[in-house]
Order: sequence, then structure tokens, then C-alpha cells
Amino acid sequence: MVSRLSPGDPVPDFSLEADDGSQVALADLAGNRIVLYFYPKDDTSGCTTEACDFRDLEQDFSTAGARIIGVSPDSIASHVKFRDKHDLPFTLLSDPDHSLAEAFGVWVKKKMYDREYMGVERSTFVIADGTIEQALYKVRPKGHAEEVLEGLASGE
Repeated sequence: MVSRLSPGDPVPDFSLEADDGSQVALADLAGNRIVLYFYPKDDTSGCTTEACDFRDLEQDFSTAGARIIGVSPDSIASHVKFRDKHDLPFTLLSDPDHSLAEAFGVWVKKKMYDREYMGVERSTFVIADGTIEQALYKVRPKGHAEEVLEGLASGE
């Protein structure tokens, strides 16, 4: 059974490479409210929908005091191509060994066409001061960014 995180839980420590070549660690995010969203794969239909929705609302998230960061197991080269193709204005982190996905409880057994495999369950976490504020598991891509933004605005 995968361990899930809940509001009030401490954020698992991490340091991953970002699409700009920098390292992003939990400690670097102190003092910021972060929308950390996990997605399965760059440039697939659902992941593109979700990323473009976050992109289109990025200014609203910024106004609400939140920074968006996407995470998937894809390589930095894949992230750069995805970011540039869709003009994504936020950071994408590469989690090739899925250690962060595992720590957040989103590396799960999935099934498609009667085939089982391990992969990322689309999920989003709102983080402030090293603590989980919101934990949203198994989300749908379409309209998800709006839901997260509404949650920030209402303080949920």
C-alpha cells in the first residue's frame, strides 16, 4: 500500500534537477507557497492539457502568492522540449528514479489495456513552509488548475 500525504504532514525533503539545469531543493522553496503537481509524461494529451491550464492561470497563481512546479519522471531534455513547445512559464523537475513520486505516494500500480505497470498518479500538493496544505490525488487534467486556484483563493 502506498503511503499518502495529508494536510498538516511535513513535505518530504528533496533535491531534483530542473528544466533550466539548476537544482531545486525543498530548502530553496522556504517562504514560498508552492503548487507541486505530478504528471505522468511530457507532451501526452492529458499532461499537455493540465500544463497549459496551469500556464494560462500562472499569473493568477502568482497573484495568489503561489509558485507552480511540475514533476514527472521525464528527462531534462524532454522537459525542455515540452516547456518550449507550450511556452510553459514555470519550473519542471525531473524525477527519473521516481524517488519524489514515491515519497509523495503517487508512484502507483496502473493498468491500461489489461497491462499493469508502475507510473505517476496525477496528483497536486499545495505546500507552505515545509507543510502540506492540500493533497489532491488522482485528479483529472481538464479544469484541475482552476480547482487548485479556487482552493488557494478560499484558503482550503
